[in-house]
Amino acid sequence: MTDYLPEGRRIDTYENLEQLSSLKSLNDAMRDGKILEARATVCDQSHNLIVDLGFMKGIIRREEGAIGIREGKVRDIAVISRVNRPVCFVVKGFTKDSKGNNIAVLSREEAQIRCQNNYISKLKTGDIIDAKITHLENFGAFADIGCGIVALIPIDSISVSRIEHPRERFSVGMNIKAIVKSIDGGRISLSHKELLGTWEENASKFTPGETVAGIVRSVESYGAFVELCPNLAGLAESKEGVKVGEQASVFIKSIIPERMKIKLIIIDTFKYEYNPKEPEYMYQGNHIDTFLYSPENCDKTVISTF
Repeated sequence: MTDYLPEGRRIDTYENLEQLSSLKSLNDAMRDGKILEARATVCDQSHNLIVDLGFMKGIIRREEGAIGIREGKVRDIAVISRVNRPVCFVVKGFTKDSKGNNIAVLSREEAQIRCQNNYISKLKTGDIIDAKITHLENFGAFADIGCGIVALIPIDSISVSRIEHPRERFSVGMNIKAIVKSIDGGRISLSHKELLGTWEENASKFTPGETVAGIVRSVESYGAFVELCPNLAGLAESKEGVKVGEQASVFIKSIIPERMKIKLIIIDTFKYEYNPKEPEYMYQGNHIDTFLYSPENCDKTVISTF
């Protein structure tokens, strides 16, 4: 499984290419079909990636830079954006540059094809996998799920508590876990919120009478919804001047599991600066079929089925 980790999370890699300190070692890796990783240092005018192997350079030619590049299904930004970042590859052979120096001929596309065939094609809905955030859009977060192959986490699948933009939860380069939500024609959609715990698991962190920190998520005529943690929010009494996106200190009046409600009073609000932290996961397994968010004795049932 380690062969198919997201780029930058590998074991047989050249952070660990001190192990691959000779041409013989690269030859052995080519013979064994080992997937390696090293940092791309340059994307030349022809959009070939130059890779730093320490004792020599490697080249990933443009058409070998990602699945879909040679067919025109993927834009060249998939290659250009890898500069100064780790890339996965297999060793295809060796050549010499214009000065007679040895250069390793590498293929990222082949590493991705192997990952697709031997790992991603075998995933099932409900499987929990490692992923790494690659970029963020208004509608969701894209994550590398193996050898640079990317899947989408829709914004409403990131957490139970609603957010305006994925940057409130994630930052580029963050390592996360995710659930395979759907598989459609080879495209994989992910979910994340089910790993952050049920209503009761999150509510157990709080006690009536405490004053705690939160984030204002919506302001209605009857009050303001305040997020206490990514999978838990409470309703605060109306307070003049409160705005969506502000940080708040809130007094916890009551916690009512059978109604899945937390009643709050806003003490004060402050400007909120995005500072996403590594997620805290409450589910530690490798697969999940159903996730019951709501308490069992609650009037309302909130459940995810994979």
